[in-house]
Amino acid sequence: MTTVRLPLFPLNSVLFPGLVLPLNVFEERYRAMMRDLLKSPDEEQRQFAVVAIRDGSEVAPSAPGLPDQTTRPEQGPAAGFGDDPMRAFHAVGCVADAATIREREDGGFEVLATGTTRMRLCSVDASGAYLTAELEPLPEEPGDEAGALAEGVLRAFRSYQKRLAGARERSLSTGTELPDDPSVVSYLVAAAAVLDTPTKQRLLEASDTASRLRDELTLLRSETAIIRNLPSLPATDLTRGTTSLN
Repeated sequence: MTTVRLPLFPLNSVLFPGLVLPLNVFEERYRAMMRDLLKSPDEEQRQFAVVAIRDGSEVAPSAPGLPDQTTRPEQGPAAGFGDDPMRAFHAVGCVADAATIREREDGGFEVLATGTTRMRLCSVDASGAYLTAELEPLPEEPGDEAGALAEGVLRAFRSYQKRLAGARERSLSTGTELPDDPSVVSYLVAAAAVLDTPTKQRLLEASDTASRLRDELTLLRSETAIIRNLPSLPATDLTRGTTSLN
């Protein structure tokens, strides 16, 4: 088994291959990560791994707060993730390639990265200034009938978009050229659909492209039917996320 070691950036969201990830880096552990990445030669890729948090805080507590005003701020690379960071993260994540890392005057960083390949988390090391991980790359297998499934998913996604936008077709980018690669379609739809993190994580972990597309087809049809019968959409995202210091 071939593995690689990369810096680890846990988030309350799922990154998919091919998708752009903007980051506002302000915690010291991640500032240290970006400073180290900037030391790499310009011709080398500046890569780190992104995993979705299963149980923990994206931003470590920096001051006493609710509900316990006596809570002490956590320090260190694993702050907010408990005694065993491996248990705090989902096992499958995505490698990110940082195309832009720009340092601000306050010492923080503005980062623009792109998801590249899926990987499986093998181990987490918290001995340095930030978390690093041993990772096993996960190949993307096409599976059976991926091409036909991709066409069906794109049609279902168009219908879903229209329902989500109130059937106002002028609000859709109908002239936008859609991808024809089934794996690209599967990741694009997984990222663009309004789904909770566990569902997106399930799609990321799919055994092959065809399985992911089949799951998406079922989800899109179900979500479209729900939206069709609702007078308005509930603000579900307000109840799914944790409060951030940003």
